[in-house]
Amino acid sequence: MTTIKRWEPVREVMTLREAMDQLFNDAFMHSAGARTVASTPLINMYQTDDDIIVKATLPGYTKDEVNITLTNDFLTLQGRYEKEEEDEGKSYYIREQSYGNFERSLRLPVDVELKKVEALFEDGILTITLPKAEAVKPKTISIKAK
Repeated sequence: MTTIKRWEPVREVMTLREAMDQLFNDAFMHSAGARTVASTPLINMYQTDDDIIVKATLPGYTKDEVNITLTNDFLTLQGRYEKEEEDEGKSYYIREQSYGNFERSLRLPVDVELKKVEALFEDGILTITLPKAEAVKPKTISIKAK
């Protein structure tokens, strides 16, 4: 006797979704101890009338572990997060903290005053203030009446 099983398309989609989740987890979440590349910092870049502001999230870093360079119209952040010393007595249940080098370059949307750039590192947030060059700042033009 043959049993007929009702086909449920939603169950098939969920199975496919679970398979895709597993594929991405295997590809991007490495096993304990195998993760060696530092995460790229998350960045917000926005403008005001006078400045370009770049904020980078760098938890666990100190100001001495991060370098900022400005070349032509590119801002580059580089850093190194050192690997924690291995201890033979440790048996990890979870190990997700990454270590190694990162580099992130951003093209600046306008020219900036190189000599007036400021950087502030506070509570794991790096804030870089890049004053716009006078030529690109908005100008108000007064209207004369006759």
